Amino acid sequence: MPYQDLFILFWEQVKESVQEGRFAKLTMAKTIGKPNLRNIFVRPVYSEDGFKVLVKFRYRSRETEDEEEEYRLEEAFIVLKPYLRESFSSVLLFTTTKDVIFKINKKGAGSITEKPPTFHNVTQASNDAE
Repeated sequence: MPYQDLFILFWEQVKESVQEGRFAKLTMAKTIGKPNLRNIFVRPVYSEDGFKVLVKFRYRSRETEDEEEEYRLEEAFIVLKPYLRESFSSVLLFTTTKDVIFKINKKGAGSITEKPPTFHNVTQASNDAE
């Protein structure tokens, strides 16, 4: 299955984990090549405006400051999607019931695997910029 279609199925699991209060963290990892961007982390933020996520871009270079921005979940999907296969080959969803790993192989095919949970509690992100 093309990775784009499978990523949509993966994102459905992200949305479901949020709706059920099980979403702990999402990490884009396994960089392609040696880009300055090292990881993208997504953490939950519960506010008066409803559920949002804090998206943090972490860079390798000390000269490049990490960037953080809050988004609604739908907006985060749009922000993260262009980094698939361009910058990262895997996305890890950590929930309180399971870890879900989305990977793209060199031929562009996607796969989803599940593992026991790394996190047992949801920890809300704190925005360092505030």
